Amino acid sequence: MDLEIIGYVGAIIMGLSLGMIGGGGSILTVPILVYLFSIDAVLATAYSLFIVGLTSLIGSFSHMKMGNIHWRTAFVFGIPSIIAVYATRAWVVPAIPEHLFYLGSLDVTKSIGLLLLFAIIMLMASYSMIRKQKKSKSESGEIHYNYPLILLEGIVVGVVTGLVGAGGGFLIIPALVLLAGLPMKQAVGTSLIIIAAKSLIGFTGDLKGSEVINWNFLLIFSAIAIVGIIAGSIFSKNISNEKLKPAFGWFILVMGVYIIARETVFA
Repeated sequence: MDLEIIGYVGAIIMGLSLGMIGGGGSILTVPILVYLFSIDAVLATAYSLFIVGLTSLIGSFSHMKMGNIHWRTAFVFGIPSIIAVYATRAWVVPAIPEHLFYLGSLDVTKSIGLLLLFAIIMLMASYSMIRKQKKSKSESGEIHYNYPLILLEGIVVGVVTGLVGAGGGFLIIPALVLLAGLPMKQAVGTSLIIIAAKSLIGFTGDLKGSEVINWNFLLIFSAIAIVGIIAGSIFSKNISNEKLKPAFGWFILVMGVYIIARETVFA
């Protein structure tokens, strides 16, 4: 089967996972772009920001209707995150040298370095999905803000998103629950709108670069992923999130180990 066809199937799977478990699916985007569409890792992280941002925006609409987005928290957490991701894409990523260091006989280039960092993020994401989640606070609970930690977490998530092109939902959702005291449903909905805003605005940081953006490919891939997220939202009503999330976490774990092995041992 043609790798591009498999890649578009992967786009549907990415969308399905976003729709069904509310996060984590975006972390599949970069591996799909790099290994199935042969897109350079640096450009793939830029493409991923657009794809993840657009699909998250579509996914947030249902949460808006259900009142699951806490707008004050979205602004408090989102603004530093947006600034950080834009700055990372506009100035930090272009400043990274093409050749970083040697690991034995392996020449670790900028692309390989970003892929290895991405794989480490995948391992962290898989752990957050596999481990049992603590019970979130009651819907009627009063929301308290830990402003310094929220601002710091927003900056950290923005930098991570800017470097690897993933939405960072596995970092944002726990932060919103623990630092802002949001109930889990509101944390998921609020995280989607934060991911959408910071990813799409962060993507504009790449538009000043010399890379030529293939808009036709981006829009086709995004449209397929959006079909997946809509279908996933429908399926989520009949599928247990608690069972699906750990299974997806194990898949992400295997993918992370595969990337590390492919870029080092089998390079």
